[in-house]
Amino acid sequence: MAEVAVYGAWASPLSKRVEIALKLKGVKYDVIEEDMSNPSLWLQNYNPILKNVPVLIHEGDPVVDPNVILEYIDETWKVNPIFPQNPKDRAKARFWIKFIDEKCVPAVMAACWGRQMVQQMATQDAFNCLKALEDELSGKKFFGGNNVGVVDIAAIFIALWLGVLEEINGVKLLKHDKFPLLARWVNDILSCSIIQESLPPRDQLISYHRIHNPNSFPPGPGNAPMMNAPFPFPPR
Repeated sequence: MAEVAVYGAWASPLSKRVEIALKLKGVKYDVIEEDMSNPSLWLQNYNPILKNVPVLIHEGDPVVDPNVILEYIDETWKVNPIFPQNPKDRAKARFWIKFIDEKCVPAVMAACWGRQMVQQMATQDAFNCLKALEDELSGKKFFGGNNVGVVDIAAIFIALWLGVLEEINGVKLLKHDKFPLLARWVNDILSCSIIQESLPPRDQLISYHRIHNPNSFPPGPGNAPMMNAPFPFPPR
């Protein structure tokens, strides 16, 4: 194994966060692809509490939790910082990551995949979340300013996975006339060569999520495992 390795899942936006950060730093790494329906013993050993991906291995030691990993990467490899240098700006970046993970993504998921009554309520929540991101982009090319930063990395779900879910479910949340700055940001972030190298092909994601659509499961506890996670399965 290389000095740096990532246990990840190809369809996971959280795994891709780690890969994007490493690529932006110019760090060479190996990827160990995990089947999250049958996690390897290595993964369970490195992450015995959560037993999920991503896990970063550096010099033989594991670092777990995607956002903890992003901070570890930025503190270990100083070149091309992804977090702001000013403490107040760093705190603000942490807030937006938390907002994306805990507010924006769940609202988008429910708006795309929720049952009818839930979907109607969640659509407005999703619009409100996208509007907040739209406002944050005012006067900036990226959330990080002129360069891709940690909030851009965290928002990669919006850039790629949102469009995939929209196409599969026949909904449109990220409307260009309603969110022009966010739509422009999606085009800019997906045009970055490092981002392109890190992300899975869109057509493969569409095929994957058509198969793993939670609406194909009958209602009932435990029958739609994807909805129990903050991201489309496999999230971590």
